[in-house]
Amino acid sequence: MKAITRAVAQYFRRSDRFLLVLCLCASSLGILLVYGIYLSGYVRWRVVLVQALATGLGLAAAVIISLFDYRFLAKLWKLYLPASMALVALTYVFGQRRAGYEYVDDAAWLEIPFVGLTFQPSELLKMAFILAFALYLERVREYLNEPKTLISAAAFGAVPVFMILLQGDGGTAMVFAAIFAAMVFAAGLRFRYIALAAGCLAASSPLIWYFLLDDDKRSRILTVFNPQLDPTGSGWQQGLGALSIGSGQIWGKGLFTGEHHYVPEMHNDFIFAFAGEALGFVGCALIVALLGAICIALLLSAKRAKDPLGRYICIGVFATIAFQTVINLGMCLSLAPVVGVTLPLISAGGTSVVGTYAGIGLALSVYRNSFVNLFLDR
Repeated sequence: MKAITRAVAQYFRRSDRFLLVLCLCASSLGILLVYGIYLSGYVRWRVVLVQALATGLGLAAAVIISLFDYRFLAKLWKLYLPASMALVALTYVFGQRRAGYEYVDDAAWLEIPFVGLTFQPSELLKMAFILAFALYLERVREYLNEPKTLISAAAFGAVPVFMILLQGDGGTAMVFAAIFAAMVFAAGLRFRYIALAAGCLAASSPLIWYFLLDDDKRSRILTVFNPQLDPTGSGWQQGLGALSIGSGQIWGKGLFTGEHHYVPEMHNDFIFAFAGEALGFVGCALIVALLGAICIALLLSAKRAKDPLGRYICIGVFATIAFQTVINLGMCLSLAPVVGVTLPLISAGGTSVVGTYAGIGLALSVYRNSFVNLFLDR
């Protein structure tokens, strides 16, 4: 028992305790919010149970991953990257949609045989991509701004984006694009290439609008500016979300009153709307502060990293959480179109929670291997 206690104490001395505590606080708040939604009768008890189990499993995964050297994990990319891509490819044939959204949502889930649960392979691909791309950037960082290297890097980043787009999951594809952009920027991409990419995106926007986006996606974007364009779809959802947030005022109506406005996907994509009603402005500010502090902790780990590989890994995890947070809050506040992006560690979703904790585990591995202290093990 003393050996176990000593090992645990030693682990926490060498780990980013601040980041772990922040993540646990965010997850605990998420479980409480889902439980409050359950008391209101909008989700089944199973959703609460899955959220709690996923948090425990995710925390265990983060600890286990952090015990491995991130350099060793990155070198195993030939194992996990093809495997995660193969799982995403399986969704093209065996993919399932969320219940109640069979005709408008993406088929991005696979069923686990004999268990009755589903998981989202794209969440596994996120962490696999971050590790593999970080290793690639470390190897080519001196030549990154050469056209040949830039083309190969762009191809590397384009593969997961287009794989996810084939699922119909535009929101997650945007997350992959954000991860790619943040990591190449951290690797030293010159500003002229960033300006060129922005110019090409702006010039091609009419083609994207008319030929790549379908009527549903165009409607979701236009609804941000005029909710009446889709009064029974995303406009209705965002309108209910705004009503829910506003009704909470400063302190909210309470988590466990069981009397809250209904908002579609209020346990998942629109959990921030329920938080606004249940916990008010104070609760919403707390959520933003928690997720913001997690992002800052990841940036500090990136700055502390002793090599480019560790820095790029932390930036990739940071980009995942930061971008999802911004887009999700934008959706709930009617500042961005509804694209089906979860609020990290807060929204209900087992794969999302476990996948986010896997990324936290990678950042913890970077932290643990980024300094040497002769007195730590005494």
